[in-house]
Amino acid sequence: MLMNTRIFLVVMLAVMLGACSSTGGSKKTTAAVSEGSGSGGNSEVSTYGAGEGAGSGMSELDDPNSPLSTRIVYFEYDSSEIQERYREVVAAHADYLVKNPNVVVSLEGHADERGSREYNLALGERRALAVKRQMTLLGAQASQIRTVSYGEERPIESGHDDNSWSQNRRVELVY
Repeated sequence: MLMNTRIFLVVMLAVMLGACSSTGGSKKTTAAVSEGSGSGGNSEVSTYGAGEGAGSGMSELDDPNSPLSTRIVYFEYDSSEIQERYREVVAAHADYLVKNPNVVVSLEGHADERGSREYNLALGERRALAVKRQMTLLGAQASQIRTVSYGEERPIESGHDDNSWSQNRRVELVY
């Protein structure tokens, strides 16, 4: 299992570096822990987003009146428990995945700067896995959900106060 995770991380890093080189890229590298797809993964589902069958007009994901427009789930300090106020959002995203079996979402777990780098990577992973677990319990297929943890490496807010830290304790849903 650990070897599969390492191989997956190396492949993901190569893909990210390749993407950076074709677009001008960035020299900054960040650490990430990602869940491997394992031998039972679905190799046919390879892109993120609604795909070609999304129809014309605005996607459900872009409707500001839909709970699907909320793409960040915030967490309490040192917690991976989904707060009650985000359960409807997670349920809406799970339902969207059920109705769109070719769509894949990436759950990016984050933590604030407090704690060691290793601890924060693990905490970000627990947060992403908590959202994935809830979505699969609500009917989404595990093969539609990828998880990655950036720990404290990608803060939204760079301040060193409670408000900044609360913005950095999150899982982002990326289609």
